[in-house]
Amino acid sequence: MKIGKIDIEHGLVLAPMESITDLPFRLICKRMGAELVYTEFIASEALIRDVERSKRKMNIVDEERPVAVQIFGDKTESMVSSAKMIEDSGADIVDINFGCWVKKVVNNNAGAAFLKCPEKMADMVRAIVDSVSIPVTAKTRLGWDSNSFVIVETAQMLEQAGVLALAVHCRTRAMGMSGAADWSWIPKVKEKVKIPIILNGDVNTPVDAKKAFDTTQCDAVMIARAAIGNPFIFKSMKEYLVTGKLIQISVMQRIETCLEHLKLSMDYKGERKGILEFRKNYSGYLKGLFDSASVRQKLVLSESYDEIRGILMNYYQFLEESDRLT
Repeated sequence: MKIGKIDIEHGLVLAPMESITDLPFRLICKRMGAELVYTEFIASEALIRDVERSKRKMNIVDEERPVAVQIFGDKTESMVSSAKMIEDSGADIVDINFGCWVKKVVNNNAGAAFLKCPEKMADMVRAIVDSVSIPVTAKTRLGWDSNSFVIVETAQMLEQAGVLALAVHCRTRAMGMSGAADWSWIPKVKEKVKIPIILNGDVNTPVDAKKAFDTTQCDAVMIARAAIGNPFIFKSMKEYLVTGKLIQISVMQRIETCLEHLKLSMDYKGERKGILEFRKNYSGYLKGLFDSASVRQKLVLSESYDEIRGILMNYYQFLEESDRLT
């Protein structure tokens, strides 16, 4: 898959997720095989008002490239100004969020609210494309609800407006994150447009990824919740797509990657904040391991890297001695 001049070899993409896809997490996923990563979404109004927290979300490093910075908003002028700021920041792609389903976004006529009038979506895209020289992409959903599946027509309008790729979350706005993603719409979109189509929704395993490529002819798959605490999913998917083999991630690799991720978080956010904000990741890294709940209870009370490392190494020794590593 190519987005402009950017080549995405196997089509493995990390989805934008609020409070999840910060710089440390993007770096870990990149090291594990993600080929394109997205920032957390950024409110255009906050960006042009110079809100520090929003500006910080645009921080990128060369190791994570290519990286897309995602913005949302309802005012075209603000979105255009934000897109120019993103280009100036050195990002590789400007991505527009037309898919966020949460009420506080939709009630402000942003995100998935545009699905009520795809023509407005296309108008905004056209203005942004005309304002920057880097690729512009978009992410949206199948439609507002089960009575308004507009994705095929929307994809055609967005292609004509100048987007160079489109990510499709295969649920409606009304579904939110519930129910099964309906992949059957992807081939219908592919029939009508030439731009790459990225499938998002219910791609949780290497088998899911291969099925998505084989049955929908999508150009890439976008991994969201399945990557939280499990950045190895990209490595596993790539191996399965290339060789057909399912690989096992060892307990020690999980612990070492968890510590690597924690260190990145501390380096980027400062020791205390980095440790506090990292706590949500322990459940993912230790998922399925014997007696991991009691270990997590200790970890979330820990306030230093050395203490956390000691807890995890002692836990590994316990699992090894009790023959519970597999």
